[in-house]
This record gives sequence, structure tokens and C-alpha cells, in this order.
Amino acid sequence: MVLVLQAHPYPDRSRANKALSAAIDGLKGIEVRSLYDLYPDYAIDIDVEQAALLRASTIVWQHPIYWYSAPALMKLWFEKVLAHGWAYGEGGTQLHGKRCLWVVTAGADNSAYSESGMHRFPFEAFVPVMQQTAQFCGMEWLEPIIVKAAHRISRETLEAFAVEYRARLAALVAEEGLHLA
Repeated sequence: MVLVLQAHPYPDRSRANKALSAAIDGLKGIEVRSLYDLYPDYAIDIDVEQAALLRASTIVWQHPIYWYSAPALMKLWFEKVLAHGWAYGEGGTQLHGKRCLWVVTAGADNSAYSESGMHRFPFEAFVPVMQQTAQFCGMEWLEPIIVKAAHRISRETLEAFAVEYRARLAALVAEEGLHLA
């Protein structure tokens, strides 16, 4: 099973995250957990979240980039759910061998993510934090899907990202089926 953890504090305001979510809606072999819908009070049920992770072979982190990282609830989810002795450290092997796909949207375009742009670094400079989080937990890091200029890109470009997202998840589900057969 592919577990998609969506963490957008304002999903109705995000055309990109709406398009990405719609693209995977109804896809068999996918479980979607919208963290801001589940935990509006930020009181994360650690046992429920860890059980969902155990059911999955692939974990997807889908969210907008907020201050060069994940939104607050996703960061809290990392802190609470990816616990020492469970996800990492001595005895922390529950996520070993699971795949991790990062699906992230950014409002800025390539020119903003450059040495002369407002963010002063290419977007790739911000990937290692998420990648290391996955790898620290023994997960296999997959090539991320990064949607830049999310609120300004053309409908066609956004649709192409949505099609790619659905295809990637469908392929992961199909690959999982081959391993189970």
C-alpha cells in the first residue's frame, strides 16, 4: 500500500495541491491521510499514524514548502511519529526498506531559487533535510516531484505534474503487487 500524507494548512487555496490530490483520488492501493483535517488541534495520534506507516510499503509526503521545509503540522508529525526506538536509533527499524516520495509545491519559480534570486540558493539546496529525514529512518529516497511557481504555472503544466504524480503512484502500487505475488 502507498500511504500519502498530505499536509497543506489551506488546501482550498492551493490550486496545485488540489490538482495533485485530485489526480490520485480513487487510485487503488493508496491510502490518503490529510493531516490538517485529521489533527486541526495538532493532537497527533501517534499509534494510529505509526500503524498507517506499518501498512505501507511507500510513504509520500505531499505538502507546500514553508520556510524552506515542511508546514508546522508535518514537522510536528515527524517529531512525534518518527520516534527514537521506533523509526530510528536502537531498535528503530520499523521504516527500514520502505520507499519515500516527496511531492512538494513552491510558489516561487526557478529564478527565485538561484544565487541572484530572493531565496539565494537553488531549490535543490533545500532537498537534503527531507531526504536525510527519510534516510535516517532507513527509508529509500525516491526522486521527488517538485512543482515550482505552483500558483502561476499554466493549467497544462500543472496538469502534466498531476498526470506524472498519478503515474508514479500507480507504478509504485503495481510494483508492490509484483512483490506480493
